[in-house]
Amino acid sequence: MTTLEGANAEFYAAFEDLDLDRMNEIWADGPYEETVTCVHPGWPMLRGRSEVLRSWALIMANTPYIQFVLTDVHCAVQGDQAVVTCGENMITADEESELGFLAAGPVVATNIFVRVEGKWRLLLHHGSPVLNQVEDDE
Repeated sequence: MTTLEGANAEFYAAFEDLDLDRMNEIWADGPYEETVTCVHPGWPMLRGRSEVLRSWALIMANTPYIQFVLTDVHCAVQGDQAVVTCGENMITADEESELGFLAAGPVVATNIFVRVEGKWRLLLHHGSPVLNQVEDDE
């Protein structure tokens, strides 16, 4: 049996490794194929497993390097459905910077999983950029 935390970590590891085969294994299939949904930061909503996986292929083909530091990870399980929310803090390759890397702006993410035959499979990923961070002066 796959743990929810393990399934969520595998999603980000597959992205970091730019491994489309692993990403394919994470997303729900079968009766969930048409329900699979993804919103990449700044993109329109994508529906259907094939459209979502096509988007990952495009992103991975155009991403030389990406690393995630997840913060404020919260998991909630209700039967065979689960929600994971977190902050995504990314480091990406940037040929124009002195170091060759760039810390991207923060993103908040919601990942919804379904348990199928004892394994958590991703049903929805929604990443939303945090545009205006307000410093707490207290």
